[in-house]
Amino acid sequence: MDLAPNFIPRLLVLSLLIVSIPLTSSQSNADTNPSPPPPPSDSDLCNGVFVSYTHTKGSKIPPNDSTNQPYRFESVITVLNNGRDELKSWRVFVKFAHREILVSASNAVLSDGSSLPVSVENGTVFAGYPSSDLKSAIQTAGDVTQMQARVELVGTQFGVAPPNVPLPKNITLAIDGWRCPKATQQGKNVLQVCCTPDPDYNNTDVIDNEFLPRQDGDLTIMYDVVRSYSSNYMAQVTIENHSPLGRLDNWKLSFDWMRDEFIYTMKGAYPSVVDSSDCVDGPQAKYYQDLDFSNVLSCARRPSIIDLPPTKFNDSTFGFKPFCCRNGTILPRSMDPSKSISAFQMQVYKMPPDLNISALSPPQNWRINGTLNPDYTCGPPVRVSPSQFIDPSGLPSNRTAFNSWQVVCNITQPKDASPRCCVSYSAYFNDSIVPCKTCACGCSSNRLARACSTTSPGLLLPQQALLVPFENRTDLTIAWSYLKHQPVPNPMPCGDNCGVSINWHLATDYRGGWTARVTVFNWGETDFVDWFTAVQMKKAAPGFEKAYSFNASTLGIDGENNTIFMEGLPGLNYLVAERDGENPLKNPRIPGKQQSVISFTKKLTPRINVPGGDGFPSKVFFNGEECSLPSILPMRSGHHRIHISSFLMALPVLALLIL
Repeated sequence: MDLAPNFIPRLLVLSLLIVSIPLTSSQSNADTNPSPPPPPSDSDLCNGVFVSYTHTKGSKIPPNDSTNQPYRFESVITVLNNGRDELKSWRVFVKFAHREILVSASNAVLSDGSSLPVSVENGTVFAGYPSSDLKSAIQTAGDVTQMQARVELVGTQFGVAPPNVPLPKNITLAIDGWRCPKATQQGKNVLQVCCTPDPDYNNTDVIDNEFLPRQDGDLTIMYDVVRSYSSNYMAQVTIENHSPLGRLDNWKLSFDWMRDEFIYTMKGAYPSVVDSSDCVDGPQAKYYQDLDFSNVLSCARRPSIIDLPPTKFNDSTFGFKPFCCRNGTILPRSMDPSKSISAFQMQVYKMPPDLNISALSPPQNWRINGTLNPDYTCGPPVRVSPSQFIDPSGLPSNRTAFNSWQVVCNITQPKDASPRCCVSYSAYFNDSIVPCKTCACGCSSNRLARACSTTSPGLLLPQQALLVPFENRTDLTIAWSYLKHQPVPNPMPCGDNCGVSINWHLATDYRGGWTARVTVFNWGETDFVDWFTAVQMKKAAPGFEKAYSFNASTLGIDGENNTIFMEGLPGLNYLVAERDGENPLKNPRIPGKQQSVISFTKKLTPRINVPGGDGFPSKVFFNGEECSLPSILPMRSGHHRIHISSFLMALPVLALLIL
């Protein structure tokens, strides 16, 4: 009976001891065999630049359309620099695939200068803004905030309904010196790629220097801050033409202020619209309460700048700046190097929090265009080494700008864009003219208002029709068609609708050489000063000798010396606009006209087939704009089948037979 009380505590202690044994053993196993760490992410495995596109959200938006339903999409582009060096001016190309319309993008701008919203269905390049450089982990001790850019996109896509994901076809770095494989899909909503440095690319300039090297382009724009104060700065804008065939007339320059800046004064150029109402109604007037906004030139977020007329060059208020005041004309260097540059200055006021001397930010989304000129696409401003200017004091030294940015613009052909000039063909062996193409420079899309055919080819013309406006050619054209036994369509073909047309006439062809006649017609309302035209001859250019009424020379483009550049002689370089005839009530209007004969030799091109096509240009340009060419060549008439050179060779034989 006495053993029971002692037995129970001992049993209890033994039970507790047994229970504690596996617990202690389990804890020991946990300490000696820890769980394996999670595998490294794909971005951690990338020893270069890791780029990813992540679709985050999508939803249906109005209107309801069973065949073309729009959807909202939200996505994020991430650019992470895991490389050894700083990534300068990052740019990423996204090849969209679902007719996307981009509405907003944070921390980036579109590299082609487009303003949002914009269609990006063919893909687009994003450039970093306001931070365009990404430092490396070595430079920042692994600070991801300085190594990574995150771009949040919002837009509209068509046809991909949730839960399906509208991923792009590809993403890649759009920077020279990097190799990027095709992007791979991870899961359902991520597209990613790891780009590595190209070992064959010489990028010492990018790595060793603080700034990126200046780039080449058809047109470059320098944005130099030449004076800086806490609340405002003075910027000089220099536009320089580098294209042998590019030019601008009546140029118009526009860009976007990104931080509520406004233009107070200008020299050498002027806003196309002077308006300060956006400042008065905005935050600018609230901050600058003592500033007289009636003197402010432009408060538009996207101002449009135009050049001044030559009469303002010596004006101390508006002009007095080198390379200004030329009515917006920028010529190729081959014509006049001194007229291939245009420049102006503007005083720019800033807004909080940028109120210190070093807070300088260039405008974005640059655009420039002219009258009957090529189209230019401009990239984002890239920070380059500060420009140097001659010291205005006259001392033999240079003055350096505070900051400098370069904008590179290249000539492009927009999708579905129509030419602005056209070419007609004629030849000595046929009395008909092959006209410019129907709707060569575009036609009205209104079928109801249009009483002509946009698809019927143009009818052959008699020689005298070249000087008659299209609307007055109908009777001549119909009579010529009946005379030549050519069918007349109903409705008649539309006109070419071009402001400038060029006739290339094959004048002669003989054993030692041949000649052509070039006639330039101006059907528009604008006079062209310092005009030029250029023709590309694939096989005949080496034989070019002389132009008799134009100043002409061969020009090398892209390593090939097959282009003939022609301009008016001094005093004859003015192509006037269309004007009234001698009797406006009876005679049609007359186009402005310039004409010259060009001679060629066959010594360097002995096997050339002049009438068979080698005597006609493969490309024609007017003031840098590529013109529309006919799709057919003049045909040899039956009674002109004997080549002129063959006929001349046969003359002695004929003379002997007659004798």
